[in-house]
Amino acid sequence: MTIPDSGFMTENEPNCLPHTPEEEKKIIDELTRQSEANVKEGSLFYVISKRWYSSWRRYVEQGSGENDEWDSESQHKDLLPSKIVNRPGPIDNSDIVEKECEGRDLQLRRMLLEEDDYVLVSQEVWEMLLNWYKGGPSLPRKMITQGDLVKNLMVEVYPLCLKIIDSRDDSQAVIWLSKKASVQELYEKVRTIRGIEQHKVCLWDYFNKRKESLPNALGQTLEQLNLQMDQEVLLEVQADGNYAPEISMDSTGNELALVTVEPSRSSMTIAGGPTLSNGHAVGYNNNNVLRGSTFGGSASTDTDDRSYIYNPMKKGDNGGLAGLQNLGNTCFMNSSLQCLVHTPPLVDYFLQDYSDEINTDNPLGMHGELALAFGELLRKLWSSGRTAIAPRAFKGKLARFAPQFSGYNQHDSQELLAFLLDGLHEDLNRVKNKPYIETKDSDGRPDEEVADECWKNHKARNDSLIVDVCQGQYKSTLVCPVCEKVSITFDPFMYLSVPLPSTVTRSMTVTVLYGDGRGLPIPYTVNLIKDRCVRDLIEALGTACCLKSDENLLLAEIYEHRIYRYFENPSEYLSSLKPDERIVAYRYSKGAGTTRLEIMHRWQEKCLLDPFKGQRKLFGTPLVTYLGEDQINGVDIERAVSTSLSPLRRAVKLHSTKENGSTSEAVDEPSDSNDVRSMDNGEIEEVSSRELSFRLFLALDERGNTCKPLEKFSSLKSGKNIKVFLDWTEKEDESYDASYLKDLPEVYKPGNTAKKTRQEAISLFTCLEAFLKEEPLGPSDMWYCPRCKEHRQATKKLDLWMLPEVLVFHLKRFSYSRYSKNKLDSFVTFPIHHLDLSKYVKSKDGKPYLYELYAVSNHYGGLGGGHYTAYAKLIDENKWYHFDDGHVSPVSESDIKTSAAYVLFYRRIKGGPNAGDDSETHMAS
Repeated sequence: MTIPDSGFMTENEPNCLPHTPEEEKKIIDELTRQSEANVKEGSLFYVISKRWYSSWRRYVEQGSGENDEWDSESQHKDLLPSKIVNRPGPIDNSDIVEKECEGRDLQLRRMLLEEDDYVLVSQEVWEMLLNWYKGGPSLPRKMITQGDLVKNLMVEVYPLCLKIIDSRDDSQAVIWLSKKASVQELYEKVRTIRGIEQHKVCLWDYFNKRKESLPNALGQTLEQLNLQMDQEVLLEVQADGNYAPEISMDSTGNELALVTVEPSRSSMTIAGGPTLSNGHAVGYNNNNVLRGSTFGGSASTDTDDRSYIYNPMKKGDNGGLAGLQNLGNTCFMNSSLQCLVHTPPLVDYFLQDYSDEINTDNPLGMHGELALAFGELLRKLWSSGRTAIAPRAFKGKLARFAPQFSGYNQHDSQELLAFLLDGLHEDLNRVKNKPYIETKDSDGRPDEEVADECWKNHKARNDSLIVDVCQGQYKSTLVCPVCEKVSITFDPFMYLSVPLPSTVTRSMTVTVLYGDGRGLPIPYTVNLIKDRCVRDLIEALGTACCLKSDENLLLAEIYEHRIYRYFENPSEYLSSLKPDERIVAYRYSKGAGTTRLEIMHRWQEKCLLDPFKGQRKLFGTPLVTYLGEDQINGVDIERAVSTSLSPLRRAVKLHSTKENGSTSEAVDEPSDSNDVRSMDNGEIEEVSSRELSFRLFLALDERGNTCKPLEKFSSLKSGKNIKVFLDWTEKEDESYDASYLKDLPEVYKPGNTAKKTRQEAISLFTCLEAFLKEEPLGPSDMWYCPRCKEHRQATKKLDLWMLPEVLVFHLKRFSYSRYSKNKLDSFVTFPIHHLDLSKYVKSKDGKPYLYELYAVSNHYGGLGGGHYTAYAKLIDENKWYHFDDGHVSPVSESDIKTSAAYVLFYRRIKGGPNAGDDSETHMAS
C-alpha cells in the first residue's frame, strides 16, 4: 500500500524503521481523512483497544497540546511539558477479546465491554499501524446499514453469536455471523464446521428450547428472523437425505412455521411478519384491520412476540404480572415498556379495538407498525398470566425504525421512552392531512389568549391518544440581552427533564485585584456547589472580600498573561472551568467610568550582541481599570497606569518632616498582602506627579499583535476597551514589586473537588424549581432576535401552563462534557400520593393539579455498565411490583423510593383528601 504524498515509506518496506511521532501522526491523519470521505456500506473497520490507542495518541501528540482527549490521566495530575512519552509496544487487544471463544474467530468481550474501551479505525489505518507495531489480534468489522425510514451507517461491532446444538449428541458449537447474513449463509457455515452434506441439514430456531422452523426463503437475513445474541439453533441431520420439516405449534394452536410457498406480505402487518391464523395469512385493506380470535382461551407462552390478530378483550387473571426476557442488554427497553404497559389510559386503549385510529399514511410515523407492535405486546403481557414474554419481534421492529437502539449495547431508558411516545403519537395521529399554520408572536396579547391559540394550532396538526393523555403545555419566555426584546411562546411537552442540583462542592481560588490602586492582589478561596453559575461565585467572593454596596467584581480568565475572556453573563455555569485555569476578579467602583483599560506587562529580554535589542515577552497578570472622561488622552492613561501600580511600590521616600529641629524622612513601606491601602485623591495625585515616566504602547487590534507608542497628548475614543502594553525596564523593576502579579493560583485542584456536602435528600420540587429557573441559552443554541436581526445568547424562562393526565418526570442523572461523563446517585425524595403542583401552574383555570405515582424506571450502577428495572403499581389491586426483566415480585410501597429512581410516572387524580399517607410534604423546600 502506498501513501500519497507521504514521503515516508513505500509499499515494499514491510518493516521500516520507526518514523518520528509527527510523521506517524501525519500519515494516520491523512489515511483517516481519506477513509472518512469514502465510507460506504461494506467498508471494513478494525477494533483497537482504547488503552493501547490512547498510549499511541499521547506518543504522537506529545508537546502539541492536542492530547487532552486521549490522556485520561491529565485530568487528575499535572504532567510536566518536558516529560517524554515513550513509543508504545505492539498493539495489544487482549483486554477487549473474548476469552471463551471457540475456534479462530476472536470476538469482543460482549456485555462487559463499554464503548469507551475501544476505538474503530479504517482498514488502511489498521494495516499501517500493524506494519509499524505488529501485535493484535485483528478484529475486523463491517459497515452495515440499519433502519428502514432512516438509513444509518454503523459499524457492526458485535456480530450475532449463535450456539449450534447438534441433536445427534447434544454437542455445541459457537458461530459468529453478521445480522445482515442470509439464512443460506447460516446453512453454509454450519455445514462447513460440521462437514455435513447440503441436502441432509435442517436448522431450527431453538429460542428458549422451543423448536420452531426457519423459513424456506434462504435470502432472508438473520435480522429479519429476529434471531438474538447467544440464542440456540438446533441442527438436525437426516440419514437418508429426505428431510421433511415439521410444523411447530404454539399453545394457542397457531402454526409458527412458514409453509414452502411463503405467503405474500400485506401492506401492513402486526408485530413484524405476516399475520397467521390457523396456518393462513390474513391481509389488511388500508386502515381496516380484520378482526378474529387470537388467544383461544389459553395463556400465552414465552415464545417469540409473534403476530396476532387482535379483538377487544378484558384483563385476564394475574394480568400485568408478566416479565420481559432480556435479549442481551435490553433491560433499558424492558424497563420503559413495563412503565408504559402499566399506564392506565394506555392499557384501556390498547385492550380495545384501536384499528380505526391506525395512521398508515403519516410520513412522520412508522406506517402504524410501531403502534400495532406495542399494542400486541401490551395485550400479551396482560393476558399471559405470570409467564415471561420474549419481545423478539418488538425489538426487531425497534431496530428497523430506530436504528440507534439496534445491536446489543446498553442504551438509555428515557431516550427509548421519548422515541416510543413520539412514535406512538404519529402512528395514532387522527390528523391525516396536517394544515400549514404560521406561528404568530405574542405582541403583548394576554397569555390566556396566546396559550389557547397555540394549543388549538397544535391540536390541528397533532391529535392522538398520546396528546390527549401525555402532553402538556409550558410557557417559554425569551429576553434579548441587547435590546431586551421579549418573546413569549407556548409549546407542548411530553415529559419534564429536570436537573438534579449537585450535592458536590469544590473549593475555588480567585485572585481579587484593585484597578484603582487601593490594595494589593489577594487570593480568596470559596466553596461552591459544583453546578453553580458566575452570579454565585461573585456573591461568594463579595462576601469573602467585604465588597461594598457601591462596588462591583468583574471575573476574567487569564491565559498566557492575557485576558482570555470576561465572565460577563451572570447566568453562565462554572462547570466548564478546568482545574488548571487561572481566574481573577477585578474590583472597581460602580461609578468608575465606562471605558475599560487593560494593562498588559512586557519584559524585554536582553540580546548579547546588542543590549538595546531583544524580544519582548508578556509576563504577570493584566490589570484592569476604568476611565470616566469623555475625552481621553495619553496623559490620562499614564495616570491610570500609575494609580493601578501604586500598591506595588517598593519602599520610597514620600515626604519630609521636621522633628526636634532636624529634618527626617518618612518612608512609605510596602503593604503586606492583607493590607488595603486607602488614599484620597490628593495622595494619588501626589504619588502620580512623582511617578516614573512609563513606556506605554497602544494595542491596535483585539489580540494586541500590533501596537504603537502611546503619545501623551493624542486623543482616544471613550466608551470601548483600550489595551496598552507596559514595557518594564530596570527602573520600574527597582520601584515596583511585580511578584504580586506573578504565579496566580489555579482555580481549583482536582483532588479537592469532590466533597459531598452533608445535606438532606434532594426534593423533586427542588429539581422542578431548578428546571423552571431563568438561565441563558448555550452558545450553540443562540436565539435569532427579530428586533436586532442577529443571533443572541438570550435568557430563557420556562413556566408550566397546562399539565397532562399522565405526567412523566425524567431525573437528569447523567451529565456529559468534553472531558468527563458522570452519573449523579443523589437520593431524590418524591411523593407517592398527593403530589400537588397547583402552585407551579401559571394558568388561572382554578383546577387542582394533584398526582399519584404509579411507575418508576430505575437505573443501578454507573455509565455503560448499569442495569435497569421498573416498579409498577397494579391500580386494581393497589399493589406494587418489581419488574426485573423476566422476574416479577411484589414490593412494599415504602421500598420504591431509592437513589436509583430515574423516570417517574404520575397520573392525575381528582382533588380532595390524600389518596394515601405519604411522609413527603407537598410544599417545596
